[in-house]
Amino acid sequence: MNTGEDGNGLRKIIDLTRFISILILSIHFYICCYQVFILWGFTAEITDRIIGTIAKTGLFSTIFKPKLAALLFLIISLLGIKGKKDEHIKVNIILIYLIGGFLLYFLSELCFFMNAEDRTLAVCYMLLTLAGYLMIISGGAYLSRLIKLNLQKDIFNEDNETFPQEERLLENEYSINLPARYNLKGKIRENWINFINPFRGMLVAGTPGAGKSYFVIRHIIDQHIKKGFCMFIYDFKYDDLTKIAYNKLLKYGSNYKVKPSFYVINFDDLNRSHRCNPLDPAGMNDITDATEASRTIMLGLNRQWIKKQGDFFVESPINFLTAIIWYLRTYKNGKYCTLPHVIELMQADYDPLFAILQTQEEIKVLINPFVSAFQNKAKEQLEGQIASAKIGLARLSSPQLYYVLSGNDFTLDVNNPNEPKIVCIGNNPQKLQIYGAVLSLYISRMIKLVNRKDQLKSSLIFDEFPTIYFNNIDSLIATARSNKVATTLAVQDFSQLKKDYGTEEADVITGIVGNIISGQVTGDTARKLSENFGKILQDRNSMTINSSDTSTTKSVQLDYAVPASKIAALSSGEFVGVVADNPNCKIKLKVFHSEIQNNHKEIEKEEKRYKKMPVIELVTAELVQENYKRIKEDIQELITSELASLQINPSGDEEQTLST
Repeated sequence: MNTGEDGNGLRKIIDLTRFISILILSIHFYICCYQVFILWGFTAEITDRIIGTIAKTGLFSTIFKPKLAALLFLIISLLGIKGKKDEHIKVNIILIYLIGGFLLYFLSELCFFMNAEDRTLAVCYMLLTLAGYLMIISGGAYLSRLIKLNLQKDIFNEDNETFPQEERLLENEYSINLPARYNLKGKIRENWINFINPFRGMLVAGTPGAGKSYFVIRHIIDQHIKKGFCMFIYDFKYDDLTKIAYNKLLKYGSNYKVKPSFYVINFDDLNRSHRCNPLDPAGMNDITDATEASRTIMLGLNRQWIKKQGDFFVESPINFLTAIIWYLRTYKNGKYCTLPHVIELMQADYDPLFAILQTQEEIKVLINPFVSAFQNKAKEQLEGQIASAKIGLARLSSPQLYYVLSGNDFTLDVNNPNEPKIVCIGNNPQKLQIYGAVLSLYISRMIKLVNRKDQLKSSLIFDEFPTIYFNNIDSLIATARSNKVATTLAVQDFSQLKKDYGTEEADVITGIVGNIISGQVTGDTARKLSENFGKILQDRNSMTINSSDTSTTKSVQLDYAVPASKIAALSSGEFVGVVADNPNCKIKLKVFHSEIQNNHKEIEKEEKRYKKMPVIELVTAELVQENYKRIKEDIQELITSELASLQINPSGDEEQTLST
């Protein structure tokens, strides 16, 4: 027990053992150097008689025995020393004292082999032995002051922040399985990141260079095509993902019951692009479809409007564009229902345009505010309502865009059981403002057709998702699970979503996905992920040193499994995240912090064998210009014919024009 009496008793025992050690060593010197002690006059009869009696025990029969006995008692005394701990004492210093002391202590007898006087030999022997003895005492004392608990061994707390992870390969017909390895208390172990339910949504985050495409998205494309998924890919940096999907389809095409067709939308290279009309009349059943398309286009062109939805000068151009789209949808059964025709019709003068639009009963309620402003000569209000729509859409008036948007090579029902498809649409970072709205329209129309019952399983992959706008993406993730639609959103940072979609929408998107995998991210994103991953029990050691004693405290406490600082310092290919499971396949260890293992040499060899995208059709500049002029002529013809039909009413009288 730690009481005062015990401490005093321990000190007495230490003093006694050390006294015995010194006594044995002194007797040894007296016997070994007896002739010198006689010369010095340090002998006495009673002393000789006592030491003679002790010598009969045989302990002093040789030089080695008494020195070993003295050393043994000295070591016993050193075991009980409790010196004041000193964090500056190094092990090297202790070893020097101990090794040097042992060498001097035992090799001092070599002095007797020197050619010198007995007095000199005795003095050298005793001095060297005493020097070794004192060095051993000093080394032992320093050893007792050494801090045995090394708190600086894991300065970044890496081993303490490790936790068990799922090491089983859990695979099903929909899963995405990524081989990885992780650190568990200093040991590297193999594990699997199992996204067994991708239909609950997948969010891939990471700063540029974190490895989102190379370590994650390419595997999603590979494994889902291998398992027979239909696919839609938004390829922000065309054709990084498109060429992977194309070559994977060539490799795994036989895995499909009906081999899907491969389609590409690319505005920069018309020779390698199909044509598709996102406003296909067959996919627009009522005016709400036109409203959704209109909202997607306008908010895609004016991203700052996303946070101002409901304002008068935001909703007005959306309603006006809705009227234009639905008018062309109903005119001659949608003959001119394309975005290029919409753009050209919107540029018409107000007088004939309003006269034509009023012939459709369904859109009268939409254009009445504009007609009233026009009739009341409130031109400033009218321009404020419509000009933003006209100016924004005028940026899309390009022969190349018109050519792609006015064709009808395929429809956007990607997961049609009779006509499965893999569709890739490419963007260009240098033309993001122009292409973004059009691509957003493609995506909006595609999702409406894909998210239906009794369709094939499909995978929707959006690289750099914040660069496009899609309204109600949270509804897609929430409802598409039952329709076997797996949605993958790749973002650089959650702040991107907040900037482009608004805080509320961004929080819903990041909160509704079931699978999250993140590379290096910083700031609020790292903190939010760290909180989502939860806490684990971690060991804590602390030491207190005072003038008289040293105390060590060990405890266990909850702390973040993956701190925000660690997420901000992840290497390329190193990911953290959480997976979602199924009722029939529970995953207890959902959180992971692993380094995904890619076979870099095999991937490099495979990419060298990739086939380039084939030329679909040789498109000449003359053909593009001819299509551009034809669309303008179509709208002019529509306006002329409709105005002509409005000149005479059913009774035969001239009908007043809108301007009068």
